[in-house]
Amino acid sequence: MFNLKEMLLPLTLALCIMYPLALSISEDVLLINYHIHIINDLPLEPPTNVPSLNLHCKSKDKDLGERAMFQHQDYAWDSKINLFRTTLFFCNARWRNKKQRYFEAFRATRDEDRCLDYHFSCIWSVRYDGIYFSSDNYTWTMQYPW
Repeated sequence: MFNLKEMLLPLTLALCIMYPLALSISEDVLLINYHIHIINDLPLEPPTNVPSLNLHCKSKDKDLGERAMFQHQDYAWDSKINLFRTTLFFCNARWRNKKQRYFEAFRATRDEDRCLDYHFSCIWSVRYDGIYFSSDNYTWTMQYPW
């Protein structure tokens, strides 16, 4: 016959052993510092002493501020993924008075795996025809056209 007391002890021991192991796996993922870079690769146009790109990035909880960027400048920050994997940073890119585009610079469910290859970096390049992504700083794919 089934004895609850006999089953309870092995079950409790198994939970005591397995629970810390499960937590340590998720903690490792949550402790990764992801590096997000957005580079102004727009063509140089006159007047050259005026920034060609304005970039404003933020999340639900953190406003990183607006930056006026000259050609080849890098807007960079670090972020960790929250417990529920809902971390999201989005940006508004304005190319002088020509074009404007909102884009997601970091979304945990999309980027936690694809940004592992190159030092946990998500790299974006703002170009004349759109916004490109790279996870290795070598291969670029357009993700957001103007």
